[in-house]
Amino acid sequence: MSIAQPLVAGEGETHPADSEAVVAFYADAVNLPWKIFRATFRANHIDALPQRARAVLAALARTVDQAKPFAAIFARRELLTGRAMQSMRTFYRSLDDLESAGLIDRRPQGRYVEAGLFGRAYLHLTQQAAELLGLVEPPVVHVPAAEPVSLTSPSATVADGGIYKDLSPASSQKRQPGQVPADLQRLRSLGFLDFLIFKLMREAREHGKRLSDVVEVTWQHLKAAQRPICYLRALLRNPVDFSHLLRQKTQTIVEVQAKVIEQAHGERTARECAGQRFVDASGETTYVVSDDGDALTVFKTSEGVGRQAANWKAGFAHALAGGFIRRTSEVSVAAMPTAAEAARAHLANLRARLRGGMDASSH
Repeated sequence: MSIAQPLVAGEGETHPADSEAVVAFYADAVNLPWKIFRATFRANHIDALPQRARAVLAALARTVDQAKPFAAIFARRELLTGRAMQSMRTFYRSLDDLESAGLIDRRPQGRYVEAGLFGRAYLHLTQQAAELLGLVEPPVVHVPAAEPVSLTSPSATVADGGIYKDLSPASSQKRQPGQVPADLQRLRSLGFLDFLIFKLMREAREHGKRLSDVVEVTWQHLKAAQRPICYLRALLRNPVDFSHLLRQKTQTIVEVQAKVIEQAHGERTARECAGQRFVDASGETTYVVSDDGDALTVFKTSEGVGRQAANWKAGFAHALAGGFIRRTSEVSVAAMPTAAEAARAHLANLRARLRGGMDASSH
């Protein structure tokens, strides 16, 4: 009688899927020396280098001779690109990154003079790379001896050692340096905090603007906005040259102020010259200021009649200051006809012309 247990389904058979699974989980069985393994690990964790350069440096660290880290690395480009898993073009870009960082030395291609052939160009690790990867020990720096530490017994009431720290909030809290500029402090009245103002200043610089210019140009609209923070950020994103608008606004204000000053100077000059007479450099035009300084009468020798000038005060003050007109006391009064004399001369000239016309018509 057979007491053998029946076969369980699947026992004793070999399936091809098992061998495929073994192959799928195959790993490299190469054992690296500890120094090379550490150099490869360090090469893959240099944050200052791009990922492609770190991969090539790790491939070089696996290939270099640990006993001679500065010797030529005898490895084909195909081996290095395979270990770095890069194309040939990316591999050469990675070599450029490592060379610019001062980690490898790409020496020129050697030449055999006798045979007239060129040799291979090998790669070499620099002193900085060897120290960074741990292949050589860095030079010992002699530090002057420190002062002897007092070995007093710890206090019975205060904790000493590593837990004794400065717990002052002023040293641990992050604070914004400096003060808000004076021309931007008015933003506080619209609900802007100082930290937000500094942040907006940085955003304005990123958009090529100055926050002070934007606020100065759009202050009236900014005050009337329902959401001034959103409105100001939209202005920062707007491609408008607020510096140019501010220069135009400033120029307009300066021109208005100059015009006001000029008008005030004209009013003062007119009051000072009230009741006086002036003549131009040619002596053909006479200017008479009224007694109250509000009117100016202009007499020309050729006309003989006076004409009232309009908006004359500013121009009159400018002409007087520039020496274009002078008071009658500064010139020969006898050589300058008065207004009445000029009028009589003009009437006599008209009568002579009428008589001449009548005589010509009678003949």
